[in-house]
Amino acid sequence: MEFIQEEEPDIKKPIVIAAMQDMGNVGSIVVNFINDSLQTKTFRTAKPPFPTYVIDKGGYIELPDESWEYKFTDDLIVFGGGKGQPKSNSELNTLCQDVIDVSKKYSAKFIYTLGGFHTNRIFQNSPKTFITSTSEELMNRMKGLNVETTPHESMITGFNGLILGFAKRNGIHGIGMYAELNVPEIPQYRSAISIIKTIERLTYIKLGDTSQLESMAQEIERKFKN
Repeated sequence: MEFIQEEEPDIKKPIVIAAMQDMGNVGSIVVNFINDSLQTKTFRTAKPPFPTYVIDKGGYIELPDESWEYKFTDDLIVFGGGKGQPKSNSELNTLCQDVIDVSKKYSAKFIYTLGGFHTNRIFQNSPKTFITSTSEELMNRMKGLNVETTPHESMITGFNGLILGFAKRNGIHGIGMYAELNVPEIPQYRSAISIIKTIERLTYIKLGDTSQLESMAQEIERKFKN
């Protein structure tokens, strides 16, 4: 994994929000929304050493420009979004450790990650967001903020779970937010909205108007009904 430092942001003790593409594209939708809404600025880029796929343009191929960006604004670092995740465990571990190293560099005390929670429950237009954390003490604090913890024991794979393990090993508080979805194969904009509202409740940071995401959710519904 190659890391390119483009500038040194003047930030101290930021909150870190880090998530990558996952079920229903929830991680990417939320990260891309925050970056667009808050007009964050790129300061560091992570690039895989080799392409994990090629793009067939119809008779010829092109190599993808695959990368993930660290962005910042006042008291906030946002990492991830985009497309895909590293395809090997070693690259995934390297990327998680880099997020931890960047968090330590700027004295971040909290890392938030997020993604989809596959469920068979029919929730109509109001998916719940469940919370898990890096310690039982932190979990008990979250319960006092009118949020629901994850309902049962499970494994959380990929970056959006593993980054919590790296945070715990490095003494950084971490919270994972996972919103319900029924169909992982299509973009889940209402799940993303549920997580955005939960982030706002936990951090007291206003992330922006989600009405465009609601419109996109309605468009997806019309498409698949037809």
